[in-house]
Amino acid sequence: MNYSDIKFDCLYFKQELPCKPHKEQGVSCIDCSVYKPIQKRVLIVKLGALGDVIRTTPLMKALEEKYGTCHFTWITHSPAIIENTRAQKVIPFNGLNFSILQFSEFDIVINLDKEKEACLLATHVKAPEKFGFYMNGNQIDGYNAHAQEKILTGVDDGISQLNTKSYLEEIFNICELKFDYQEYEINLNHALVNKWNTNFNEIKEGKTIIGLNTGCGPRWKTRLWPIAYWVELAKNLREQGYFVLLLGGSQEDEQNKQIASESGAHYAGHFSLEEFIALSANVDVVVTQVSMMMHIATALQKKMVLMNNIFNKHEFELYKRGVIVEPSSSCDCFYGVTCSRERSCMKDISVEEIATNVNKLAEVTA
Repeated sequence: MNYSDIKFDCLYFKQELPCKPHKEQGVSCIDCSVYKPIQKRVLIVKLGALGDVIRTTPLMKALEEKYGTCHFTWITHSPAIIENTRAQKVIPFNGLNFSILQFSEFDIVINLDKEKEACLLATHVKAPEKFGFYMNGNQIDGYNAHAQEKILTGVDDGISQLNTKSYLEEIFNICELKFDYQEYEINLNHALVNKWNTNFNEIKEGKTIIGLNTGCGPRWKTRLWPIAYWVELAKNLREQGYFVLLLGGSQEDEQNKQIASESGAHYAGHFSLEEFIALSANVDVVVTQVSMMMHIATALQKKMVLMNNIFNKHEFELYKRGVIVEPSSSCDCFYGVTCSRERSCMKDISVEEIATNVNKLAEVTA
């Protein structure tokens, strides 16, 4: 084979390394039977937060539906979450990769972060088509009217509260794509999924698993449902014959131990993100406040009861698999990190209402 025989435009081509078909099947560029020419090279800039990275992944399928075979390069602060998805090249955001990308060429650049470093990268990378946000002098700007509208919702609470589009509808509009319920993608370790499945089969006694994700991160504590309510819900669900599994990270460890002790719910501990996703894959119905768990559950296509108070509920796309429950007294603190009331509105979401919605979703799952 000569240099001129190399198919640089093939989806499987890996620059300095042999491609996967060559290693697994022994094929050669000169007569390759799986050659797949790239129609569009796409750079996606979505740095974080981690949940936002997950809920941007449906764009990849939509881009392929519109353009054909696409090669996706994704730069992010959380590369592990989208490895083994449709993205062929997932790289961490750092100075070296920033510099390399500035000298690279793509057909399409999509930047959906309004942080200055992301906008600077989108501005300088070469591509004939760009969507999302960029730096216009010292100001952040949008490449089209949809992106500029998204900037408005970010700086004006009144406009944001009037919005009736989901986040996915917004970013699909920004990228001039049609949202048709393209699913989330996530890095899922199937060996770990099977491990937890075996573990649960030994203890759940054929019961439906209800996962209670009790935390929501340190920033928006106004979203928290009281621990006493979680205890009461766990007891309620166990009495109805469900296997109740407590979910959370290291920040929820102590409260989950307390809830388990007072309710009899099962708590397996806290794990790495990879293991947590595999553990969650075995749950039938998830109950959660607005959190990263909401995005993981959506990616895993789980039934979900989502508790929301401080955000615009229209933002969340549950793919017709879930229900959003809000305080009966409404909420006065739109995107608020502190509560303006003496009694948190989250206390007005009753255990009975959550349990009722769990039962409805569990019936559909059964």
